[in-house]
Amino acid sequence: MLRILLADDHDIVRRGLKDLLEQHVGWQVCAEAPNGRAAVELALQHRPHVAVVDLSMPELNGLEATRRIRQSLPETEVLIFTMHESEELIREVLAAGARGYLLKSDAVRQLVPAVESLAQRKPFFAGRVSEVLLDGFLKGGHAKFDRPMAERLTSREREIVQLLAEGKSNKQIAKLLDLSVKTVETHRATVMRKLELNSLPDLVRFAIRTQIIQP
Repeated sequence: MLRILLADDHDIVRRGLKDLLEQHVGWQVCAEAPNGRAAVELALQHRPHVAVVDLSMPELNGLEATRRIRQSLPETEVLIFTMHESEELIREVLAAGARGYLLKSDAVRQLVPAVESLAQRKPFFAGRVSEVLLDGFLKGGHAKFDRPMAERLTSREREIVQLLAEGKSNKQIAKLLDLSVKTVETHRATVMRKLELNSLPDLVRFAIRTQIIQP
């Protein structure tokens, strides 16, 4: 039985994906996550063979969830499921450890082939995504995409940036992450210093620009 985890913050999307996947004999959706944090927790609990992860999720985005899943469960393959197709973002996804990238517009036709490829330890990139990567290569953009600002942040700091950008207070973040308010305040100050930012609106704009969150 091939175990599959679905992570998307829209119930109707998860239901549609589940219906498509479970039509395939021998496949089972073993868990469904409404956000990135739940995706990581459920992956550790169920140890799926393949995780289908939406890129834009609350609390912990798909990129950070992918990093954590792959670090803890290197045998779990991750298929990123998104509407975005920029070369920079695709390279970020690859660097995080995902080996599949599927556009939501291609889901009906290509979801099953994508999961089949990953289940066989083969990468999968939808035709349009392959074209974006090839165009970047031909234009000389094949070097690793450099995001020096984002790369200054630790995993915990990126997590706190997302929660702050989503409008959560220091107290709410502390409760969610099981930290003291003082620790959150320290992380927040460190982030602002590392990114050379002066205000929360500046931080929100940074989070949108680097796609830590979606506008």
